[in-house]
Amino acid sequence: MKRMAVLIMVAALLVGGCSGMSDTTQRTLSGGAIGAGAGSLIGWAAGCPACGAAIGGGAGLAGGYIYDQYEKSHGR
Repeated sequence: MKRMAVLIMVAALLVGGCSGMSDTTQRTLSGGAIGAGAGSLIGWAAGCPACGAAIGGGAGLAGGYIYDQYEKSHGR
């Protein structure tokens, strides 16, 4: 029961913390999170999940920012 309450509190804080972000920040952070998740899975298969998460997170941050700039150049 206690664990469920903690999980609900953490989820509420994470969702509430993202409410005032700009589009650029949201796209950059979501790209980083997706990249870190994918990188950790690939790194786990290769033997170093932390290395994969770091590399994937960095690539995801860059990808999210580039995607944001692309969207802004097209007026979206």
